Amino acid sequence: MAENDWKSRLGVVYSTNPDFQYETEAEQEQETLPPASQRLIVRIDRRQRAGKQVTLVEGFVGRQDDLAALAKTLKTRCGVGGTAKDGEITIQGDLRDKVTALLNSMGYKAKRGN
Repeated sequence: MAENDWKSRLGVVYSTNPDFQYETEAEQEQETLPPASQRLIVRIDRRQRAGKQVTLVEGFVGRQDDLAALAKTLKTRCGVGGTAKDGEITIQGDLRDKVTALLNSMGYKAKRGN
């Protein structure tokens, strides 16, 4: 099924070679920057969450695995739930001051937003 994915081959001309294998370019993840060069913004968000407050950590540059590990550390230290996706960490509740202090103690350049 994966070999017949015609949407990924829309610009390709027909080939008569029976051994032809079309290869798509794999999207490479960015290399994770060291904590001292990361500029993170910690802000609060209430939109589309039924009035509940969440703390967002934005600006992380790096691989998804490293983002998930940082999110797990923050969730564990704060004692709350949350998620990490699309380059941002979501922590349940208004914990801007605590998250900013934790990130600064871990070596990140974190700044408290709104």
